[in-house]
Amino acid sequence: MTDQRRRLVLASASPARLNLLRQAGLAPEVIVSGVDEDAVSAPTPAELALALAEAKASVVAAKADVIRSGALVVGCDSVLELDGRALGKPADAEEALARWKSMRGRAGVLQTGHCVYDTATGHYASATASTVVRFGSPTDEEIAVYVESGEPLHVAGAFTLDGRSAPFIDSIDGDHGNVIGLSLPLLRKLLRELGHEITDLWT
Repeated sequence: MTDQRRRLVLASASPARLNLLRQAGLAPEVIVSGVDEDAVSAPTPAELALALAEAKASVVAAKADVIRSGALVVGCDSVLELDGRALGKPADAEEALARWKSMRGRAGVLQTGHCVYDTATGHYASATASTVVRFGSPTDEEIAVYVESGEPLHVAGAFTLDGRSAPFIDSIDGDHGNVIGLSLPLLRKLLRELGHEITDLWT
């Protein structure tokens, strides 16, 4: 256990990601990157999610106090791939309504890019996790009430498995944590690529 209690930083404002890490026995600090997501582009939704995760991790990893402490920085970003397009957070309620009406009864792929940056060595490891999401068929009224709750405006794809839209998701193929915002199995693999064990980071 060479790097026990190494400083861990989450480069994301997502409460869901923070909660997933805490439930797994980790205690990350949160430092939001401030990356302009609209300024990042990539050929495919999976590559876009990865590029965003790498951008967020690298911005936070470049901060002087983060470097001084030799922290491990975790960056993530999620998009829903539907019809070959990358769908992030809807811009407004009208877009969220239209999004749900187009998604119901169909399947999409939730792509989450992950990047772990080791500021002690300057090395990083990154990959994208993909999970198939099969949407149910909520009624127009159910969709309207859900959008009024405000929840879909704050999450990629306008839905989440750990919130009010859970009853509208019929099933998934893959890691459920990835849909919520972070794949713990993939995080473990990326840490190992960099020479760290996730168990050494447990509190």
